[in-house]
Amino acid sequence: MGRVVVGTAVAKASRDVRVGDRLQVKNASGEFEIEVLGLSSVRGPAAKAQELYRETEESKTARAKVEEMRKLMLEFEVPVGRPSKKQRRDINKVRGRVIGF
Repeated sequence: MGRVVVGTAVAKASRDVRVGDRLQVKNASGEFEIEVLGLSSVRGPAAKAQELYRETEESKTARAKVEEMRKLMLEFEVPVGRPSKKQRRDINKVRGRVIGF
């Protein structure tokens, strides 16, 4: 999954990143676009790394929209396999069936 696009070309692992580059990153958590603000010569903590880039506003709004759609789709999730006893009772209740005493 983890794809990085710089400009219009897919970036290889050996590509140098420069200040001002706009990177489009696709990973398991979603798709976002960042702008490089600075570089560090040593590896450091995540808090320091987050100061070196900024996510674009368009990317933030697009990710929020995708997250909202994902939450809405959870409401319509179809259960896998046979329903449990409680799920069966709920289905019967919705369908207006009265089974049992």
